[in-house]
Amino acid sequence: MNYAPRIIDLFCGAGGFGLGFKQAGFRIVLGVDNDKAPARSYKYNFPEAIVLAEDVKNITGRDIELILGQLGLEASDIDVVIGSPPCEPFTAANPRRKKNPLDRLYVDPIGRLVLHYIRIVGELKPRIFVMENVPSLLEKPIMNAIRREFARVGYKQVYFNLLRAEDYCTPSHRLRVFVSNVKLKPEKKCEKPPTVMDALRDLPPPGSDYPPNHNLYNVPYRKLKRIARLRWGQPLIYYKGARRKLPNLIRLDPNRHAPTVLGSSRFIHPFENRFLTVREQARLMGYPDDHVFLGGREEQYNQVGESVPVPLAKAIAEDVLRKLREEL
Repeated sequence: MNYAPRIIDLFCGAGGFGLGFKQAGFRIVLGVDNDKAPARSYKYNFPEAIVLAEDVKNITGRDIELILGQLGLEASDIDVVIGSPPCEPFTAANPRRKKNPLDRLYVDPIGRLVLHYIRIVGELKPRIFVMENVPSLLEKPIMNAIRREFARVGYKQVYFNLLRAEDYCTPSHRLRVFVSNVKLKPEKKCEKPPTVMDALRDLPPPGSDYPPNHNLYNVPYRKLKRIARLRWGQPLIYYKGARRKLPNLIRLDPNRHAPTVLGSSRFIHPFENRFLTVREQARLMGYPDDHVFLGGREEQYNQVGESVPVPLAKAIAEDVLRKLREEL
């Protein structure tokens, strides 16, 4: 294979999944996200791609074929479709998720976006697809339903690949399932993941001209007093999940890798009584400093936390690239 394989990135967010594929040598043709802030971030960081700020459920394979036609391409020119449908209907961190697992997929309107991902994959027929989500997709009723839906659109073999981001040199923990039509076996990069201080140590003070997204925001005095008493690894608050209480506003241990970075999570600096900046949290997800997040402050934090960690995405992309070369 002597050309850059082409990908479409559904539910693209700010581009962590896409960036890993780009770093591995893929060409991003199209990104789709219905949230305007991450769509703007995606276009800024991938100017070569067409980006649609549209709801996936309103887009058909034919619509995408018309866009490809403007580029002189056809659906058969798309090698891979990646995507990260929203995980809120499935994750145990959501106290309002539906009790019946199948209702999370077929009744919850956000959960149904997984079905729209499958629909578009079936309409485009890429050589390989990779869909990221939370491990709760491994509940047997949901797994069986997803297998049936992919079989209905022409993909009889479906694999649920469970991968940890820290195995691929990401400075934070993240356990995710990647649903694909090929068995993913990315080469592990790290025996021991980078620590928080490995990720943060060479950053300039917040407010510096570079890197972007590295600014502080004010914290109320009462909260600052409580933060000052926190030890490494201790959370400021707990919130209710579907099964148990979960920690948030954790003071990071500098000698360990960070807990999972979430859209709703914030971390406290190991040595300073303040929240991490957006850039610091982005480093915990393996983003390079030149990747820019646009939108309001909370939107920027959410874009980071809702990403696929870049080192993990790159490892998956390299494995997919090997499989495409073997096929050809």
